[in-house]
Amino acid sequence: MMKPWMILTALVAATPAAAQQSFAAPDGCTPTLTVQHKGCVMINVWQCEADDPGDQWIALFGQAGLFSVQRVDAEFQWIESYKVVGNERLIMPAEDPASLTELFSNQLDTWDFTLETDDGTERNVGFDMLTGETTTIDGETLLNTEFQGRTIDGDGNEIDASNGAQFVSEKHRLFFFGTSWPQENPAQVMDMSPVDFIYPGENGFFADQPLYECNVIESGYHP
Repeated sequence: MMKPWMILTALVAATPAAAQQSFAAPDGCTPTLTVQHKGCVMINVWQCEADDPGDQWIALFGQAGLFSVQRVDAEFQWIESYKVVGNERLIMPAEDPASLTELFSNQLDTWDFTLETDDGTERNVGFDMLTGETTTIDGETLLNTEFQGRTIDGDGNEIDASNGAQFVSEKHRLFFFGTSWPQENPAQVMDMSPVDFIYPGENGFFADQPLYECNVIESGYHP
């Protein structure tokens, strides 16, 4: 599961100073995928020779430009991330690690893990569940999921709680945004579903700007 509501809040708060004019994978790394999403969001994905097998890096772009860079492992554990709003690192071992293997095998994966952030620790608790349905977007077959998650700070205060429906790819071993809503207001649905999957050699691969529904995010977001 990806954290759509906390990400959107930070994207809205990001300033144009976060923007950049070009983007490339670091030396020793191979760019593999670009995905343009609704909601003025885009990701670039790459893998690096020096990392553990199966590790992938995800760069997230919003209207203001590059917002975060995150490394996930083959099970989609959030190993580390570097963001405009602060950095995060997974405290290992996790109490209940996120596991794509568990999700694909049993249609359900629970997780309970803690991130060390610049402001203290954040505990993330929840589950991902396969619905048994698939969706094809731009030729990609994705498994439909439902999720529920909570984020709790080091003092035990809940700072985020959301439900939603996302997509997961067995081919890429990645989650992709879908629809989500805060638990306290289910009518406030946000849709950041994928639109385009772009591969090396195709137009728009490793672009540096999202394409869809930009210039409407800030006016349409009401925290």
